Amino acid sequence: MMNSCDKAYFDLCHRILETGKNKDDRTNTGTLSVFGHQMRFNLQEGFPLLTTKKVSFKLVATELIWFIRGDTNIRYLLQYNNNIWNEWAFKKWIESDEYQGPDMTDFGHRSLKDEKFNLLYQEELAQFKHRILNDDAFMKKYGDLGNVYGKQWRNFETKDGATDQLFEVIENIKKNPESRRHIVSAWNPGEIDTMALPPCHTMFQFYVQDGKLSCQLYQRSADVFLGVPFNIASYSLLTHLVAKECGLEVGDFVHTIGDAHIYSNHIDAVNEQLQRSSFDLPQIKINSDKSLFDLNYEDLEIINYQSHPAIKAPIAV
Repeated sequence: MMNSCDKAYFDLCHRILETGKNKDDRTNTGTLSVFGHQMRFNLQEGFPLLTTKKVSFKLVATELIWFIRGDTNIRYLLQYNNNIWNEWAFKKWIESDEYQGPDMTDFGHRSLKDEKFNLLYQEELAQFKHRILNDDAFMKKYGDLGNVYGKQWRNFETKDGATDQLFEVIENIKKNPESRRHIVSAWNPGEIDTMALPPCHTMFQFYVQDGKLSCQLYQRSADVFLGVPFNIASYSLLTHLVAKECGLEVGDFVHTIGDAHIYSNHIDAVNEQLQRSSFDLPQIKINSDKSLFDLNYEDLEIINYQSHPAIKAPIAV
């Protein structure tokens, strides 16, 4: 028997492998793609952290806290050894006039094909991370990813000024839980060109019924092998945090995806994962009564998480 989380994810993977069409993409990697898919996770059944491969709760949680704080600079993430946004900031540095190192053009593809180049790339990336952590001026100039998620959630620019969408939605859930307007948008058309990566998870909506809070995410583009397991866990965690903030229980997390794709260089990894059985889902525990805006990673705990080993695959930048 498969747990409900891994089964929903496997169904998506099978659909793409069996019916997906070859599609070119921004990264020139190539994908198998389908358009329009929805998964539903009952958060009362357990925390939906995939068990058929290890998914780092620490990476999920620290990234989400980074969003909630309205932060857009990778220093906070690096302080927790969270490297999932490094490549976009690194790209900003190597494309600047100040970069004087070796040629890093197309580092993502080249590092996979050329072992000697990969060693050089890792050295340059390590130097970059060290400077982000220890050089304030360098950090401010090259560690910031522009107007990405945290900025849009907490400081969304409108014609009338900035608005804190996340704070306002939480206040509205408390005051008017029946509203159909509990929405946060990360897609700000006027600022797309100022983002390191236009938001893939573009908007989410909360819904209250019978004392339970549910959340639906619309994701325009989904890297199914690397990204989707994190997205499921991240927005499920967000639902738990907002529910606690509002004095509610958790309901469902609904994940609606536009372009759901498996990169061509991830297919072998997906097939490896699909051969695995699942374990029981873990539980999430919030060990603090602080507001979610003041929470730290150390306040969160994942309980009884058992999984198969992680499966590595390259990220497309």
